[in-house]
Amino acid sequence: MTGRVESEPEKWFVIVNPVAGGGRGLDDFPLISRLMREAHILCEPVFTEHKFHATELTVTAVKEGYRRIAVVGGDGTLHEVVNGLFIQREVRPDEVLLAVVAVGTGNDWVRTFGLSGRYRDAVQAIAAGRSFLQDVGVVSYEEAHFRQSRYMANVGGAGFDAHVVRKVTHLRKKGRTSRWRYTWCVVRSFFRYKSTGVKVWVDDRLVYNDLLFSVAIGICKYNGGGLQQLPAAVADDGIFDLSLYRPVHFWHLLFRFHYLFDGRIYQIRHILQERGSRIRIESSPEVSVEVDGELLGESPLEFSILHRAVRIVVGAGFAGGAEVGK
Repeated sequence: MTGRVESEPEKWFVIVNPVAGGGRGLDDFPLISRLMREAHILCEPVFTEHKFHATELTVTAVKEGYRRIAVVGGDGTLHEVVNGLFIQREVRPDEVLLAVVAVGTGNDWVRTFGLSGRYRDAVQAIAAGRSFLQDVGVVSYEEAHFRQSRYMANVGGAGFDAHVVRKVTHLRKKGRTSRWRYTWCVVRSFFRYKSTGVKVWVDDRLVYNDLLFSVAIGICKYNGGGLQQLPAAVADDGIFDLSLYRPVHFWHLLFRFHYLFDGRIYQIRHILQERGSRIRIESSPEVSVEVDGELLGESPLEFSILHRAVRIVVGAGFAGGAEVGK
């Protein structure tokens, strides 16, 4: 880490995850760095060395005076950085501009905001500086008999969704990083996972009390490497979107599986839509929860929203929201 940078207010602190995308973070950073220099983006790169290191680096960077942080990594690295923004106490989180150059395997968060997976386009978006205030979720869950909380930038899931993330994480640790990894785990796990008795409250209204296969709750549209589980989500409306999956036979999904990718998910009659700013989920037995692709603890779960809480760089084609500008 370097010294204080108040004299260089435009300098970007770049957090690079070298293992993101099966090692693309490390392999491709020389190219990304060159593109940044060509775009006259002054930056200070630092590589993560372990889990949650990006959170620690974010806290330290803000304390040292950085107000622009770029992530070179995937959705998990972004998740850690966003949590770091809320842990630090130097400034309000929305006073730090956050950008992403996606090098992960899923790269779902960037899809919502019109950010290209091409490095040159992502760097050009940083140089252009169009920004947007997005909502952030606060997720409370049970872990080791203690209540814990985490901040969510994209999508969370409970039940089958979290079960799949557990399988994906296992494959990742074994070095399997195919972009179809998530879809493969969905198909393989579908026949093994059993629905659970779940109660779901939305804004203190009981909306579901029955067997539930899975639930997706989010601020943005995509997760799982391109799945549109929340196609109607608006990232700055102060509202969570929910997709509730009732128990469903494989044959009901077989010829409609593409609906999960093309925005027609609610044409599958076993999937229900809800919206609200406060969510509570109870289950018997407990179900696991994942947030931004990171497996956390178990139910009971509570989701609350922070309206327009983080300022992000968006792509030139992103037209959503009212607070867009340099």
